[in-house]
Amino acid sequence: MAEASGQEARSPGTRSGGPRCIALVGPFQSGKTTLFESLLARCGAISRPGAVKAGNSCGDASAEARAHQMSTEPNVATVEFLGERFTFIDCPGSIEFLHEMRHVLPAVDAAVVVCEADDRKAPALELVLRELEEADIPRFLFLNKIDAAARRVRETLGLLQRASRTPLLLRQIPIWRHGIAVGFIDLALERAFIYREHAPSEVVPLATDEIERERDARFSMLERLADYDDTLMEDLLGDIEPPRDLVFDDLARELRERHVVPVLIGAAERGNGVTRLLKALRHEVPGLAATRARNGVVDGGAPLALVMKTWHAGQGGKLSLARVLRGRLAEGDAVVSSGGTEARIGGVLALKGAEQQRRPAAEEGEVVALARLDSVRTGDAIAAGKLRPDAISAVAPPEPVHALAIAVRDRKDDVRLAAALARLVEEDPALVLAHLPEIGEMRLAGQGEMHLRVALERLGGRYGVAVEGGVTAVGHRETLRGTASARGRHRKQSGGHGQFGDVVLEVAPLPRGEGLRFVDRITGGVVPKQYIGAVEAGVREYCARGPLGFPLVDLAVTLTDGSYHTVDSSDMAFRQAARLAMTEACAQAGSVLLEPVLAVEIVVPSEAMARASALVAARRGRIQSYDARPGWRGWDRISALIPEAETAGLIVELRSATAGVGSFSSRFDHLAELAGRQAEAVVSAHGR
Repeated sequence: MAEASGQEARSPGTRSGGPRCIALVGPFQSGKTTLFESLLARCGAISRPGAVKAGNSCGDASAEARAHQMSTEPNVATVEFLGERFTFIDCPGSIEFLHEMRHVLPAVDAAVVVCEADDRKAPALELVLRELEEADIPRFLFLNKIDAAARRVRETLGLLQRASRTPLLLRQIPIWRHGIAVGFIDLALERAFIYREHAPSEVVPLATDEIERERDARFSMLERLADYDDTLMEDLLGDIEPPRDLVFDDLARELRERHVVPVLIGAAERGNGVTRLLKALRHEVPGLAATRARNGVVDGGAPLALVMKTWHAGQGGKLSLARVLRGRLAEGDAVVSSGGTEARIGGVLALKGAEQQRRPAAEEGEVVALARLDSVRTGDAIAAGKLRPDAISAVAPPEPVHALAIAVRDRKDDVRLAAALARLVEEDPALVLAHLPEIGEMRLAGQGEMHLRVALERLGGRYGVAVEGGVTAVGHRETLRGTASARGRHRKQSGGHGQFGDVVLEVAPLPRGEGLRFVDRITGGVVPKQYIGAVEAGVREYCARGPLGFPLVDLAVTLTDGSYHTVDSSDMAFRQAARLAMTEACAQAGSVLLEPVLAVEIVVPSEAMARASALVAARRGRIQSYDARPGWRGWDRISALIPEAETAGLIVELRSATAGVGSFSSRFDHLAELAGRQAEAVVSAHGR
């Protein structure tokens, strides 16, 4: 008897009609895209599951995903299973692309968290589960690669529970033969199944030596369910076998109410456990009405959709991945966004990986790509008609942790670069573009080394603009060591009106952060008032590049004396005189190089605390404090002061030391003196 033919009795109240939308999430390399392929194959959407390593998967079809064998953006496909439609959205697992998941979550009905029995990935699992908890998403946990598990499921469950603030509810236990999982026992159905390669599992009689283990595991499951069901608790206390329908109703209700996280097991690469997962999703995932309620969207009103992702498809123009939360949206419909912009739907496309199929309209609950919504951004709600809808979700972009200085390889691409970058940043709100004219640098910042590498590859591959990335410059400054006074006299006679300006300036250092303070102490009109502004302008022009070649800061400049000529004096002459006086005075006062120091907050799993502390010390950092990360059991926080020059590549080393989960935030704190060989090296490099 095959698993697909085992139809259990169900209560009509536990199923929700209409298309369902499910996010596949989880740590990097946990097997999400492999599960995505297996789900599509089991539902008949593809003839056989593709493989990420082989480069023939339906998901991860972009050049960047193929090259790096990892998801870099969501994969979408809609399938049908036992007469009901599901859209699966496979979200990237790398922490550098986790932001892609955040925009998807508000639109989904539930999530399947794909993980494995690997304690090294437990912190990464916690990051994903915390995102789901904060977004209030019903969720299953699919314990993948059970065929390669090296520890018992109960032991694994204890490990995984530390990553979840919601109790994990084991729904299946493996059947072991010679240390290998060859099948499973469904604790709700009380049936045993033997795995078959890329096919539904086969129902088999429950072996005698498995009965006691099944009873213990089932009782533990029922005990957890009874925490929220008095009737079930009374049955257990009375040693009465509860009706199967009551158990299934409790499973569905406690998932919907976020009391538990059901745990199913399988091996996605072999297609094991996939059918039982599909059945659990079909019977227990809440429908679209619950998703609307979670997002504060009323049931009645104009057709409404939420945009989860935007991208530019070459000649096809801009596409917006959206889920219709209410009503029906058709090609040609006029819509208005929560941002206040108006547009007209240029097309409706159903998606299956990279494949697109044009459709006349999208019905309620469906996930489609809407074409030509040029003014609509990721995260916008759009409504048919003229009435502007309220925003549904507010997903703030993550703070950048890594940056590159970028420049085109071919100067003729300068004009095209601006348009390409604008599209790139629109597609990926986690990218931040900054122009720093003071140091002549264009800077692209993001979530890590791979995030930026993929961004540059997209610039070249999608937009035909070859870009090079390099280390970002540091905003060094300089200030004065002492006080000095000097005269600057500019005199020039070349026939006709000459040029004459004469000033005496006194310079003195100020405390850090005071900037430039210009003081006029002229008496008796020796420098007429109409030229005072020109003197100050000359001072500021000089301070833009001080004696060492860096901006000169934190100094007081006092105009104490001077003289003028009634005919030859001018603004230009006094500006030049001021620059001459500053050159002489600053040379006498002496200057010192300043480097920016950042206040850095690092968060890591507790077991990586020593490694993180060593990274800070190796980068001339000074640790200010250690403490537990608030609200995160098993995580610690380091507060430190680190020179900006030493933070380049910090995120790369930090993630290497923490299995990919460590992170940091930073802000400017102060300028500090830099002397000796380090200062000489900076000045020498700047002068080249």
